[in-house]
Amino acid sequence: MSTKKIVVTGANGQLGWELTQLSASYPMYEFIFADRSMFDLSKPELFESLIQQWAPQAIINTAAYTAVDKAETEQALANLINTTAVAELARIAGANDILFLTFSTDYVFNGNATSPYLTDTIIDPVNFYGTTKAQGELLALAVNPNTIIIRTSWVFSSHGNNFVKTMMRLMKERISLNVVSDQIGRPTYAKDLAIATIKIIGEASDGKKIKGVYHFANKGVTSWFEFAQQIKKNAGLSCDLLPINTAQFPTPAKRPAYSVLDTQKIETAINIDIPSWEESLLACQKMLG
Repeated sequence: MSTKKIVVTGANGQLGWELTQLSASYPMYEFIFADRSMFDLSKPELFESLIQQWAPQAIINTAAYTAVDKAETEQALANLINTTAVAELARIAGANDILFLTFSTDYVFNGNATSPYLTDTIIDPVNFYGTTKAQGELLALAVNPNTIIIRTSWVFSSHGNNFVKTMMRLMKERISLNVVSDQIGRPTYAKDLAIATIKIIGEASDGKKIKGVYHFANKGVTSWFEFAQQIKKNAGLSCDLLPINTAQFPTPAKRPAYSVLDTQKIETAINIDIPSWEESLLACQKMLG
């Protein structure tokens, strides 16, 4: 049986917004896009009544506490949204036979690897944000083994706050810009992730055995500095980009030096060809004009 009604939390975030844009292309689904005013992840005591009211066949939880540095000091709030709320959503979904999909991060890993992280690589976060996401994963799967978790990395979109939009703004404002060159990962265009998300929901709804942890990011590996260079090239900007080390740009939260995700499992599970980050970056920047 195909999923009919899908609740999407975090409708104003990058991924939620991209799902909103795509929704007209999937008339077989009735989407309920819930922003924070409709569904606040910091108030898990309200979840049950809202979900019973909407009676969905699936929940896509794109909402999260994503302020990595601020999480170091706002620990209670970050933990409430990324751990407690996710576990409660998973529990309610499991109890009511609702398909549940939520998102996690490359920051659940310590960054010491030299080859891409597999979905079953041991998690070992180096900052509090990563810790809350890791705990959210573990608790969600504990209360509802059918939970689907998609870990992703370096998300960008034409909507919301992200590296691409920040770099474009700063490159227009400044003559030169320092960019970290020793953190390595895989950028993810939220639109590509949204397409994969709807496909995974569809296949799981049709009875395909899809549960547990998957990784999604665009093809190709890069550094923040090289990422910025490509943004500059695509936009035709003249700002001078200067590579620096992480040590020269201290932040409250430590970042993993290497957070490349292996995406073979999701590619095989739902038979998708993931575009390169360069191709998707160009598409995103064209949207930005």
